[in-house]
Amino acid sequence: MQLLLMLRIVGGSSTTGDNWLDRAVARRHVLGAFALTVVAVTSILAGCAEGGSQSESEVTLLTHDSFVLPDEVLDTFQRDTGMTLKVVKSGDAGQLASTVSLTPGSPKADAVYGIDNTFASRPIDAGALEPYTSPLAAVGAEKYAVPDSNHELTAVDRGDVCLNVDDNWYAEHGQTPPTSLNDLRDPVYARQAALLDPATSSPGMAFLLATIGTFDQEGWQDYWKTVTANGATVVSGWEIAYNQLFTAGEGRGDKPIVVSYASSPAATPGTSALLDSCFGQVEYAGVLKGAANPDGARKLVDFLLSPTVQQALPESMYVYPVQEGTPLPEGWQQSAPAPTTTVSLPPALIAQNREQWLQQWRDAVGR
Repeated sequence: MQLLLMLRIVGGSSTTGDNWLDRAVARRHVLGAFALTVVAVTSILAGCAEGGSQSESEVTLLTHDSFVLPDEVLDTFQRDTGMTLKVVKSGDAGQLASTVSLTPGSPKADAVYGIDNTFASRPIDAGALEPYTSPLAAVGAEKYAVPDSNHELTAVDRGDVCLNVDDNWYAEHGQTPPTSLNDLRDPVYARQAALLDPATSSPGMAFLLATIGTFDQEGWQDYWKTVTANGATVVSGWEIAYNQLFTAGEGRGDKPIVVSYASSPAATPGTSALLDSCFGQVEYAGVLKGAANPDGARKLVDFLLSPTVQQALPESMYVYPVQEGTPLPEGWQQSAPAPTTTVSLPPALIAQNREQWLQQWRDAVGR
């Protein structure tokens, strides 16, 4: 697997303007995440350690609206550290990165979780994070470290965005499913595909990056011109594409090809991901500069890399753990194996070219 994984709008940019529901549903549709309520501040654990100041007995985590772990998992943090964990939710991943980047030295929390590799360079460049190397990172997380950084962010999980195919639909219709990203150039497959606008969808942006990394600098634009000219449907967000247009989605639509996640087939039997089409999305945690409880923040980063949390991630948030040796839920190895290779683009390169690539994409598809 390539190590520089680059797969969930900062400072007013419209690059990935999908709302929290789009992202939450995409990552946890099997858990019924459609009904998630956006809560500004959520206390996950109650009580505090005896003695000590409030800042020492409580640690606050700033995260995106899709964060969820079972109470019994979160309970272990208080048992192990004696600290109360409070969770502050701050919109989608782009909004989260923006909040952190705009408040260096005056953070809204002690630690942050949920900034991904497409936004990672922004808070690092803003000086909003304290370097920290968790002793647990060497077990796997270090492989996903942000290139050319000083350990300001620690990888916690990965979620690979890929084309998904409804294999049952193809079998029922006596047709051969596509086997690669390049197959979408064929008008037959293009008309069967539901793709995502990268300006309004975070997995849509990831899929755009997959095409940029797969084809040469000029070739990716030609790819999009061909695919859309041949009839591919482009919609604003994952929920529309997967649950309304995809033949295996809740709405039983008429598109047997859709942009989703490599983990999606674990939730939708009879489907599979085209593993040559994946862009690796990595989510990070970090200690916020100026944190009231920096020691608690470091312990929280360690906790997110612990076996307890890593084993809970797949079924809680439908992402892959980064720590080596973490078992996947039963059936995942067969129905939703993690890609062995993914497209790799450094976060700094994405940040430098995001707006240009978006405009080139608009020109290519005629938007």
